[in-house]
Amino acid sequence: MTRKVVRGLLALALTALATLPALAQSEVKEKPPMYSYVGVWNIPRPQWSEMEKDNAANQKVLEKALANGTIIAYGEDLNLIHQNDGWTHDQWWSSMSMAGLLNVLEQFYQSGSATSSVLSSATRHEDSIYVSRYYNWHSGSWKGAYTRVGIYKLKAEVSDEAIDKLAKNLVVPLLEQMLSDGVIHEYEIDVQAVHTEAPGTFTIEYIAASAEGLDKVNAALQATMKANPLDGPAFASMTDAGAHRDELARTTATYK
Repeated sequence: MTRKVVRGLLALALTALATLPALAQSEVKEKPPMYSYVGVWNIPRPQWSEMEKDNAANQKVLEKALANGTIIAYGEDLNLIHQNDGWTHDQWWSSMSMAGLLNVLEQFYQSGSATSSVLSSATRHEDSIYVSRYYNWHSGSWKGAYTRVGIYKLKAEVSDEAIDKLAKNLVVPLLEQMLSDGVIHEYEIDVQAVHTEAPGTFTIEYIAASAEGLDKVNAALQATMKANPLDGPAFASMTDAGAHRDELARTTATYK
């Protein structure tokens, strides 16, 4: 009986999302897969200036790959909310193909930059490859922007189609408006393309143009929830609240 009740509640949640304004549903469609390679490190604080130099040294490879179409974006982040044994820095690049990601990675391995002294000083290192089918951006380069990441995990009894429902009827319409207003530069909804973690986890990410942009997105989200009171319960019914985490970073990024 418990399983039947849970399935019934989930069905109601999906129905609630599906009955949101038709305009949002008709405009939001899956896009061709965009892949992102992300390397994160915990760099000792005395080495942070060396990490900046290391990032600068990688620019030539990334700029060339962007110019010839191998990748469509690249950047690096400095974590602002530090955790014990968490990450302090990351570097990433995105491509419309897995081959594009790996070709750039191979160049870093061949050049020796993947084993530079500052990276070797890291007390923690992880790599991930993500894929997104819901994303958009403005072309340009930005320094000192802010990246906000929400990490969520679907409940065990929820199928992956819930991510599509949430993206099409709630997340993408909101972030598209923020993009149109110039509040954010980019957004994406990611899942792992190479599962180094259990399936069911997804992230909602956006790059805010300024610190004030973070407040504007939050205000827009609250307004959306107030106007559509079923949105919050629908989202909560599909995700495991105990697995939710947030990240906030200062970002330097370039998008083609």
